[in-house]
Amino acid sequence: MKVLTITCHDVYNHGASLQAYSLMKYLQKCGHDARIIDYKPDYLSNQYNLLSINNPKWEKNILTKLLYLALKFPLRLRELQRKKAFDHFKSKYLRLTDFRYKSNSELRKKLPEADAFICGSDQIWNSLHQNGRDPAFYLDFVPNDKIKASYAASFAINELDNKYKDFVKEKISTLDKIGVREKSGIEILNRLNIKSGVNVVDPTLLLSKEEWNNVGQEKYREDYILVYDFDKSSLIRNLAIDIAEKKGYKIYSVNTGKVDYADRYFKFVGPDTFLSLVRDSKFIISNSFHAAVFSVIFEKNFIIVNRNEAINTRMRDFLEDLNLQDRLVTDINSLEHLLNDIEYHERKQTIEKKVDFSKKYLEEALSIDKRLKKVQ
Repeated sequence: MKVLTITCHDVYNHGASLQAYSLMKYLQKCGHDARIIDYKPDYLSNQYNLLSINNPKWEKNILTKLLYLALKFPLRLRELQRKKAFDHFKSKYLRLTDFRYKSNSELRKKLPEADAFICGSDQIWNSLHQNGRDPAFYLDFVPNDKIKASYAASFAINELDNKYKDFVKEKISTLDKIGVREKSGIEILNRLNIKSGVNVVDPTLLLSKEEWNNVGQEKYREDYILVYDFDKSSLIRNLAIDIAEKKGYKIYSVNTGKVDYADRYFKFVGPDTFLSLVRDSKFIISNSFHAAVFSVIFEKNFIIVNRNEAINTRMRDFLEDLNLQDRLVTDINSLEHLLNDIEYHERKQTIEKKVDFSKKYLEEALSIDKRLKKVQ
C-alpha cells in the first residue's frame, strides 16, 4: 500500500526529525511504500533566513533594518552549520515526496498520490502555534475515498481555546481513525464529543533500541551528563552542576546556544548525533519530551523539568504511564532518590503492551475498506 504521512518534519528540532523518520520507517518495515509529504508552509520556513527581521522595532526604516542584519549576519552564518547537519539527516534518512507543498490549497490542487494518508506525530495539533490551526495537518486536502487517519497527533496542551474548538472538531471528525499521543488528548476529544479517539505511543517507540543504534553511530567514551534545555533553565543548570559534582561526571550540552557551565558543546549537530549523545550519556537532564522518550528507549537515568511554555502535558502523561512521575521535578530539594538507577524491567513490559496496541491500531487503520464504508 502507498502511504503518505504529514508532520512537522523539517523544523530543525531533534525530536521532530526523529519522530518523522520513525513513523515512515516503521510503515516501510510493514511492507508499505511510505513517504513523508514535503510540506513546509511559510510559517515553518523562516528559521534560517539570513535576511529575516524578528524584532519589529528594527523595521522602522531601511537604516535600522540594515544595522539589524549586519549585527545578526555573523552569528546566522555560523548557525548554518546546524542547518547543514539537519539537512544531511533529512537527505540520508527521510524519504520525501518529489514536490514541496507550501499550503493546504496547493495540496488540494496537486494531490500527492497514495492509498492512505496519516497525519502525525508530534505537536501538529498544538493550536498555540500556527500548525495547530492549519487544515493541512488534519488531512483537509485528502478526498474521502482515501484512508485518513492520525497517529500520535499531539495537542500538547490541556485545553483548546474556545475560538478553535469548532474548527478542530470539524476537521478531526472527518478522519477514519483517530490516534493521539497523550491521555490529555483523549480528554480534549471527549470534550469535543469525539468518542472514537485512542491513545497510542510516540512513533519513536515503534522502533527498537538496536534500530536506533543504527542511526546514532558516533561513540562518546567519557562519563557525562547530557543537558538539552529549551529555556535556559536555572533549575536545569543547578541540577546539572550538583549531579556532576556528586557523581564526578562532565557536562555536555546539545543546546543551540552556549551553556556556560558545560564542559563540551554540541551546538551544530543533527538528530543522529543527538541520538548518540543520549545513548552514551550517564544521565540526562532536559525539558524536552523526546529527551524523556529516548532516555527510556536507551534505559537511561534522567530528570525532566517543565517548560516555560504551556506544553507540559506531553511529559507528564508519558512519565505517569510508566510510573516515572517522580522524574518530573520542580525544584532541587529532593535530589538524592533521583540519583538511584531507574528500574526498567517492569516498565519495559508496560511499553511493550502499549507498542503492541499502537501497531495494531496502525494495521487496522490501513486495512479500512473505503468502498465498503461508502456502501454502508
